[in-house]
Amino acid sequence: MVPIITFIVLSGLVFYVWKRKNKAKWISPTKPFPKEWRSILTQKITFYNALSSEEKNRFEFKVQEFLLNCRITGIETTVNITDKILVASSAIIPIFGFNNWKYTNINEVLIYPNAFNKEFETEGEDRRILGMVGSGYMEGIMILSKEALQHGFKNESDKKNTAIHEFVHLIDKTGGVIDGIPSLLMEKQYAIPWIDLINKKIDEIYDGESDINPYGGTNKAEFFSVASEYFFERPKLLERKHPELYNLLEKVFNQDMSARNLNTAKTKISRNSPCPCNSGKKFKKCCGKTHYN
Repeated sequence: MVPIITFIVLSGLVFYVWKRKNKAKWISPTKPFPKEWRSILTQKITFYNALSSEEKNRFEFKVQEFLLNCRITGIETTVNITDKILVASSAIIPIFGFNNWKYTNINEVLIYPNAFNKEFETEGEDRRILGMVGSGYMEGIMILSKEALQHGFKNESDKKNTAIHEFVHLIDKTGGVIDGIPSLLMEKQYAIPWIDLINKKIDEIYDGESDINPYGGTNKAEFFSVASEYFFERPKLLERKHPELYNLLEKVFNQDMSARNLNTAKTKISRNSPCPCNSGKKFKKCCGKTHYN
């Protein structure tokens, strides 16, 4: 596997990214999932907490696998393991229903401190972009706002998660273009009903008759990502208010989200709580050492 070094300019800095020539050479985990990472998942990811024990093991494997195959780099900000786990979880949640899914169209995620503009600047006016999937010379790269990344997992009732939104774009792009029609995931017989439903739901947004994020009315691609955020954050509400949309997204992602108990709160761990890694020790004596020492 021979890397290609590409130099780009971001936020006025000369930066390089590594692109693999042979992306088919996928790296699989060979070491146990770090128990400290499990603690982060338990505290931060509601989706993970709603899984069965077997599913949690599979989620952990996929998170570890993603981080072996995709670099996560901070631009004008620091990136710690919690940030990396949040990015990886955002990647895995949409494709969790597909055991053999591999993100072959991404090499690196760049983390900006906050919003940026079309010139990738983090200062000045018109800084409204919180995430994007690169194309052209930025092919294989995703950019995420660190602030938006963290907010997406702090507030999981607002039907918004920027990182999941961008990974859904990336899934959409796997079919060739980002057009809101996930051809790689959607069976052919659902394509026309899906397009018809998108048009109908966009009209409802324009008419002010929808609780779906108005940004979803921008185009079909944005509607798909916005609706997906809703699906993974508030599935029961989506099923109640938009049953047809819920049913199609359930088929697209191969996940019955309404059956998951997302009301299972992220576990708040005190220093004397049992460690979530199941070591039998108190948190402060195990995975929490880095917090309290």
